[in-house]
Amino acid sequence: MRSTPRSPVGAATPAALALAVASILVAAPLAAQADPSRQTVVGEGQRITATLSPGIRVGNQLWASGQLGTAPGDTTIGGQTTRALESTEKVFKAAGTTLANATKCTVFLTDVKDFQGMNQAYTKFFPSNPPARSTVVVAALVVPNAKVEIECQGIIP
Repeated sequence: MRSTPRSPVGAATPAALALAVASILVAAPLAAQADPSRQTVVGEGQRITATLSPGIRVGNQLWASGQLGTAPGDTTIGGQTTRALESTEKVFKAAGTTLANATKCTVFLTDVKDFQGMNQAYTKFFPSNPPARSTVVVAALVVPNAKVEIECQGIIP
């Protein structure tokens, strides 16, 4: 007579592991939605879409979604950087803080040659004590002719 291998006592079977993973995947989004400290932040003139919130606040932390600075007729990096940071500033203001409380920004550029022009406009918003920053060159952004997208995190004092 052949014996069937058994899992040691307390060891999870593949089916039990699959059920546990599925439970976590279902429960995690529900827990995030149920978190009363998680608030959507919408700046003046901005809106929530099915896939995007302009900002999310949890406690005294703020995450502003990436902002594009495109406008009809303006393809300059300085103009697009300024508009992107003005949009970010609206999210921060709606959350009750300012860009002076930004702690980390990520800048996405479509052309490394635009780095200096972006920096000139960026510096006007962070004249002293700038936040930590990463700058990444990407192949493209989601809107045609967009040269820059900027996302920032910050604190709410």
